[in-house]
Amino acid sequence: MAETRGGSFDVVIIGSGPGGYVAAIRAGQLGLRTAIVEKDDKLGGTCLWRGCIPTKALLHNAYLYEQILNAKKLGIEVEGVKLNFPEVMKNKDLVLKRLGAGIGFLMKKNKVQVFTGMGTIRRPGLVEVAGADKAVTLLETKNTIIATGSEAKVFPGMEPDGKGIITNIEALTLGAIPKSLVVIGAGAVGVEFASIYRSYGGEVTIVEMLDQVLPLEDEEIAKELRKLFEKRGIKIHTGTKTESIKAAKGGYDVKLGGKSSETVTAEKVLVAVGRTPNTAKLGLENTKVKVERGFIQVDGLMQTAEPGLYAIGDVVPTPLLAHVASAEGILAVEHIKGLDVHPINYERNPSVTYCDPQVASVGLTEKKARERGLDIKVGKFPFMALAKPRIEHEEDGFVKIVADAKYGEILGVHILHAKAGDLIPEAVAVLNGEMTVEALAHTIHPHPTLSEAIMEAAHAIYGSPIHL
Repeated sequence: MAETRGGSFDVVIIGSGPGGYVAAIRAGQLGLRTAIVEKDDKLGGTCLWRGCIPTKALLHNAYLYEQILNAKKLGIEVEGVKLNFPEVMKNKDLVLKRLGAGIGFLMKKNKVQVFTGMGTIRRPGLVEVAGADKAVTLLETKNTIIATGSEAKVFPGMEPDGKGIITNIEALTLGAIPKSLVVIGAGAVGVEFASIYRSYGGEVTIVEMLDQVLPLEDEEIAKELRKLFEKRGIKIHTGTKTESIKAAKGGYDVKLGGKSSETVTAEKVLVAVGRTPNTAKLGLENTKVKVERGFIQVDGLMQTAEPGLYAIGDVVPTPLLAHVASAEGILAVEHIKGLDVHPINYERNPSVTYCDPQVASVGLTEKKARERGLDIKVGKFPFMALAKPRIEHEEDGFVKIVADAKYGEILGVHILHAKAGDLIPEAVAVLNGEMTVEALAHTIHPHPTLSEAIMEAAHAIYGSPIHL
């Protein structure tokens, strides 16, 4: 096998997802000699090509489709509305292509060398890149960042079969809308796809082993989302296991057990039971890196037990979110450069689930705060009480604020609304600034806007919302 020397670098990044490519850009900006290694023939990783971005493209399309179908209530009558699903997929692919080209441009702009092939650590400071042509390129480096992401977790008996048992990857490339779909798992991935294919007209059933949809979110928010999903015709089984999936006429029989003991038949079965880190075959055995349950162990600065070796994103036991990976990548690179950096406070990290309506949150849920023994107050405000949601006919949902009872510091903000994702950054800034309820309540918000609901929820902490 031919081996060539690919050069010497300050940092080599393995993986080009939102953790890896953002780290590469920041490294280039800081003047570090930087290389990025990607096993696929295009940059962007799972998030761009098989996850976050294509899913959101389909969700936006589904949202617009439902808006058009319901436009009559706004005085707009549309005749002959038709969903052209192949064109929907074509538009999604065009978005991905343009964004992928943008990442390539940013690598060139920041003088990042790109190597295509499977990256492994031959020894600390030496990264091997095995190309598709079996040629091997060796990269000498002072520092290495592992950013290889994750893939869909699959339990025995739920393996994709290339036909109708699918993961997020196949769900993004379907040739037609399934007439019926069972979604196993009610985390972000599961509820987003359930929302998409219900909007497109499919019969959708969600099966979740735990007792609520979106198990990591606030209980009240999750309970209300369930009501709204069921109002849309989505069937939901919580506290329910999937006992077996068997091929049947026209699809699959999914046998359930637990709170719901029945068999559901569907054309497609989407397995969305979590993610597993891509840490195998990286050459970690050639280092001092510690791995637990597949995750690489790091300190607050993303350093592993091997000097000069960092890990970020889905391969470490932090929230499996693209923006978290990006923040970790910047942190790692700035530490390599020797800048004054601080560990990430993950309790101030926002989360958004882009179903319809969306769920967005930052900080502690009410349950978590009480479990910690904190003395708290809770304020809630419904969007239906405001002008802007009524104007837009998007009145479902509410804002919930969890705050310290004595000093009024805001500990958590939770939002359920069609545009929750666009509202949550204000809450992130509020938590980062350690703002009090009183300060937020007296922060003037423009009228009429959706953001008024955040101000009103702050007033509600003390029982004095203005418009309720």
